[in-house]
Amino acid sequence: MSELSVNHLLGIKYLNEDDIQLIFETADHFKEVINRSIKKVPSLRDITIANIFFENSTRTKLSFELAEKRLSADVINFSASQSSVKKGETLIDTVNNILSMKVDMVVMRHPNPGAGIFLSKNVKASIVNAGDGAHEHPTQALLDSFSIREKFGDVAGKNVVIVGDILHSRVALSNIFALKLQGANIKVCGPKTLLPKHIETLGVEVETDLRKALNWCNVANMLRIQNERLDINYFPTTREYTQQFGVNKMLLDSLDKEIVIMHPGPINRGVEITSDVADSKQSIILNQVENGVAIRMAVIYLLASKIK
Repeated sequence: MSELSVNHLLGIKYLNEDDIQLIFETADHFKEVINRSIKKVPSLRDITIANIFFENSTRTKLSFELAEKRLSADVINFSASQSSVKKGETLIDTVNNILSMKVDMVVMRHPNPGAGIFLSKNVKASIVNAGDGAHEHPTQALLDSFSIREKFGDVAGKNVVIVGDILHSRVALSNIFALKLQGANIKVCGPKTLLPKHIETLGVEVETDLRKALNWCNVANMLRIQNERLDINYFPTTREYTQQFGVNKMLLDSLDKEIVIMHPGPINRGVEITSDVADSKQSIILNQVENGVAIRMAVIYLLASKIK
């Protein structure tokens, strides 16, 4: 397969396994590129990409921007907090104004689930979802799976536990879809109040005992508590959460085997993981960041090749 089955990257649930393998093979190539002394390729010299962020983001925004520049695309950045959106302009008007400047692709983060899908049906451009509310974050899930593949050689058959605030996490949902497609076994672990009802219907198991979950898994993906999305108290105190669901070096060293620690960032050090875990040799958090640029280069390159 030499091209994606989709014209937009709206969510992992719209991809098939061949799409994921094609993205990974393309990312392998770009990972070589970004480790050369000259890190740019002229692949997208004639493509203009707009990064439109309606929510704050540091890592994802920088990662996309770097990926676009490594591919030699023309890049415009748009931050909603400094824009006419504040004056009441609609999403479609905002994007159409940007597209009238002859933009080919829009990378968008938006607080409303489904914003990217809505946009893809109403504007003429390739849309990349950089996170829509608590719904999906497809490039994060792709870079997470890519990092597991890099560490173990394959994702199939691996035991992955996702720990923390599953209820509000777009990373968790996209990861579940991506890992299932590739044949991994998945458990989720966290306070019952932060686990969605009927989560088992997605083909994952619930484990409320962190030690059991860690002894079962090859990889633990530690999510942060999304304080900005918590409208009520889902657990008594942060300290109590950390005691039950936080990972420290003592816990890690007491397990029956050595496991890999991942985190999508930003880390609340001392809450979901301690600094000595985040910075340990079992952590592949910085590999995830590096792989994020290669994965986003691959996604943008493959989508751009479908723009007629």
